[in-house]
Formats: sequence, structure tokens, C-alpha cells
Amino acid sequence: MLVAVIVGCEIGFWVLLVAGLVARYPLRRPRLGAALLLCVPLVDLALLAAAALDLRHGATADTTHGLAAAYLGFSVAFGHSMIRWADQRFAHRFAGGPPPVRPPRHGWARARHEWREWAKALLGWAVACALLVAGIAFVGDAERTRALWDFARALTVALLIWLVAFPVWETIFPSRPRR
Repeated sequence: MLVAVIVGCEIGFWVLLVAGLVARYPLRRPRLGAALLLCVPLVDLALLAAAALDLRHGATADTTHGLAAAYLGFSVAFGHSMIRWADQRFAHRFAGGPPPVRPPRHGWARARHEWREWAKALLGWAVACALLVAGIAFVGDAERTRALWDFARALTVALLIWLVAFPVWETIFPSRPRR
């Protein structure tokens, strides 16, 4: 059931985002667009409530509860930049705005970009782990929440792989333009 809620929240995120941008640009209703975009975080609150209720009603925590925490954490960390990314494209396409800003492709600018993205991932990891620990405390039963600890470890490993594969790699071996 929680998987369906997670999928529904992801769909709801994109529906509200697109609806807000369509209202803002093609329909030229900026206030309605802003209101719809302000509703995007409500999707995250719905997911948080669903996961908490599931655990409160006696469910044993599993990977889906960890996935819900990760979704919420990374939504907090990357949600604003995803909205900005989509807004730039809509503004360019429908309102004559400037072309979307692309991330740097080479050199130290690329390395700095990778460090900023990793910092967002670190924030997402911190929020997700805080939610996982809160879920463990909320349930108060180590047997029912073992999967949440396992998920926190998996998130930590993924974050460390990201660190080495992108920002550290780009810092040590900065990419160069092709000739």
C-alpha cells in the first residue's frame, strides 16, 4: 500500500508542478500558478502522514518506509532546484524567457557544480536519516524497525559512492573539452 502512496506522491508532485507552470505561462495566471506551486510540498506531507500512520497501525518497517524517508529527504534537498529547472524551460518555451541555464561541462566550474549537487544530496541524506531515526523512535520496537537502520546504511553507502564518483573525481581529474 505504501508503494502506491509513494508512486501517487511522485505523480502528484509532477502534476502540481506542470499545472502550476501551465497556469503561470501559457494561461498567464501567475497567482494561480504560484498557488499550485506552493501546494507541491503538501504532497510530501501526505507521504509523511501515510508512512507514520502505517507504522502507528502496527506495520513492520520495510524498504518502502525507507524509500518514503528517502523520497522526502531528497524532495526537500532537490525539490527547489527541480522546480527552478522546469520553470526555466517553461519560461523559455511559453514566455520568451532566456534559454535555460546549463550546468558547466568542464574544468573547475564542473567540479564546483558537482560539489554543490553532492551538498544537496548530503542534505537529502540528513533529512532522510533524521526521518528514519524518528520512525525508529516513533515505533519504539527494534525488531519492527530493523529495516530502517538497514536503509540508513544503504543511503550512506550510496552517498559515499556519489561523493567519490562525482565531486571527488571531477576535482582530481577535471574533465576537459574535446578537441
